[in-house]
Amino acid sequence: MTARPPIRFRGRSFLAMVLAPVPPVDQWLAELDALKQRAPAFFAVRAIILDVTGLSFDRSDLLDLCAELNKRSITILGIEGIGPTSLGPGFPPPLVGGKPIDDFAPPEPGAQTPAAAQASATAPVQAAPAAPRHRSFVLDAPVRSGQVIQHLDGDVTVMGSVASGAEVIAGGSIHIYGALRGRAIAGAVGDANARILCRKFEPELIAIDGLYKTADDLGATGRSQAVQARLDGDAIVVSALD
Repeated sequence: MTARPPIRFRGRSFLAMVLAPVPPVDQWLAELDALKQRAPAFFAVRAIILDVTGLSFDRSDLLDLCAELNKRSITILGIEGIGPTSLGPGFPPPLVGGKPIDDFAPPEPGAQTPAAAQASATAPVQAAPAAPRHRSFVLDAPVRSGQVIQHLDGDVTVMGSVASGAEVIAGGSIHIYGALRGRAIAGAVGDANARILCRKFEPELIAIDGLYKTADDLGATGRSQAVQARLDGDAIVVSALD
């Protein structure tokens, strides 16, 4: 009988976004709905933590809130602010010891961001300038770790690289003239013809029209090469660029 290898445990760091409800919760949910209408892809492929620190929620209140978020296609991976006690079946696990980073600023309709702000790590979420649909947004600077570039009205072109821990979200295709080491989400508002193209392919995650692959899923496919990623039916296909 062939000996099986021992079970391995590996650490991995992910950038998570924390949602912290503010009473009254019904009003907070209405504001969340308004944000999702304004930026449908804002919660796409994100790790979400629910922070209930300081809220007088009992178990049924928390269960109702998780159900309301699930209705909005917001999947909670963990709950912060309730201590280490397990809540039991039907709840995400409790989390403690998270390290805070800068706030995510939700995109405003028609928001314009000057070039200097695009390079600022203190404003990691950036909405491209308002433009007619199917227009491209060109970013002349690299996307640094912790930054999010979001343009839902067309393609996004990054003249530099996208660092690990950074994210680019486009309604159309994504063109990266450097290395892709972070996350690229194309076709975010429902475009199956969208593509992801880059000169050096080392992503944490890619997604097209709601389908996604992580670095583990991709393995060595296209690694460190110039590639394009596109949909073929219900599968993401990665091929080398000549």
